[in-house]
Amino acid sequence: MSTKPHMLKPVKVLPGNVLRYNFAERLMHWAAALSYIYLLLSGLAFWTPWMWWVAMMLGGGPVARAVHPWMGLIFTAAIIYMYRMWLPDMRITPTDLEWKKTIKAYVRNEEEEMHPVQAERGFARFAPVDRFNLGQKYLFWVMFWGGIVLFVSGMILWFTEYLPPSLNWLRLLAAIVHPVAFLVTLAGFIIHVYMGTAVVRGGFSSVIRGEVSEGWARYHHRLWLERIQRAEAAKK
Repeated sequence: MSTKPHMLKPVKVLPGNVLRYNFAERLMHWAAALSYIYLLLSGLAFWTPWMWWVAMMLGGGPVARAVHPWMGLIFTAAIIYMYRMWLPDMRITPTDLEWKKTIKAYVRNEEEEMHPVQAERGFARFAPVDRFNLGQKYLFWVMFWGGIVLFVSGMILWFTEYLPPSLNWLRLLAAIVHPVAFLVTLAGFIIHVYMGTAVVRGGFSSVIRGEVSEGWARYHHRLWLERIQRAEAAKK
């Protein structure tokens, strides 16, 4: 598998904008997001009687129980597809570790209090970021490996009646591991939604429209924008 950063195929975008996510990436992102939300809601209903009312919103207990594992397959397929697409971009680099030193200022949005011109200049003190920053990479790996653990443990729970008596310990282990993996991915999901909607302005719209302004790209992902511009210049 290639270790080179993923380069998007040319797609017509508005003047002054760059393509952040192509259609396949956006489709897989939303397939993973929507299936995870269903799994989250139905999983909470199965986990505790206090949340059983959620199953009523999903068509009732039997329906939620029947649909839950199939949604798990959709979520697993989506994260594996994203793994194939984004693996080169998700490798942690020395630049990422340098950027880590200023992550607190980034999370606190200190530049939001500045004038836009000063903010963009002030942001240069952060280490340049490629297509994804270190926080996004950490989140990806948490959701990917958490999703794999959920898939494996979920398959055991789904087909538990086929386990021979000598492997009953697997069912007990899966019953413990599955909710633990759920809680870990839930924390990652909450952080992802918060960062994408409340902290990084323009992040949410980028996974809907697929494009961002050059200013946004230069501000948040300078290395990625420079790589795109070099590739475009080489074609001329």
